[in-house]
Amino acid sequence: MSPVASASATRSGARTAVVTGGASGIGRAVARRLAADGHHVATLDLSPGDGRDYAVTADVTDRAHVDKAQDAVRDRLGPVSILVDAAGVDGFKRFADLSFEAWLRVVDVNLHGVFHCIQSALPDMTAAGWGRVVNISSSSTHSGQPFMAHYVAAKSAVNGLTKSLALELGPSGITVNAIPPGFVDTPMLRKVEERQRLGGTVEDHIARTPVRRVGRPEDIAAACAFLVSEEAGYITGQILGVNGGRNT
Repeated sequence: MSPVASASATRSGARTAVVTGGASGIGRAVARRLAADGHHVATLDLSPGDGRDYAVTADVTDRAHVDKAQDAVRDRLGPVSILVDAAGVDGFKRFADLSFEAWLRVVDVNLHGVFHCIQSALPDMTAAGWGRVVNISSSSTHSGQPFMAHYVAAKSAVNGLTKSLALELGPSGITVNAIPPGFVDTPMLRKVEERQRLGGTVEDHIARTPVRRVGRPEDIAAACAFLVSEEAGYITGQILGVNGGRNT
């Protein structure tokens, strides 16, 4: 994208957004919503995705992969202004039986991947004096979850990272917020149900949710769309629960 085209896109409200984990679930819904809002959207995922403008296959735990992917996005769509870190992996293991290798795998994707992607996109945002980062964490950070110590620890760290970076990057015009989704109907959730790790069925949990329905990926996407907007420029360092009232 030429400098003239990039400036024109910015004036019209369109910016370049990168969504990690954009091939499925919440990430896919976020990519679709941001594209519908007029942004130029690239997805980064291990699996081929349907990125609204550009889909890049990348491993967020590998910094060289991330940097190469971000460079490809810049070449195709222009400097990165918006980053949504939705890539994630779960894990279930009794803590006493949890190997350090399994611990590292979950922490690597859910925490280190966020580190790599933010650091890689940061120069574009700093140069522009404008940026939006939204990290997708987990409602399990509110209450914990048995057999998921590595997952909850990593997602809790993402919330802490969000708050610290909001303070550090705010003077540069960059906001950093997190969304810990509640009970959201994604392929990951259905796999958990199949493994009987959900503590009941999806219908059981709906009955315990104040709004009496399961969340949809689009619910998270709507919150992301607001947090990356101009109107949300005075909101940073916040952990915005989108959970149907399950965690208040």
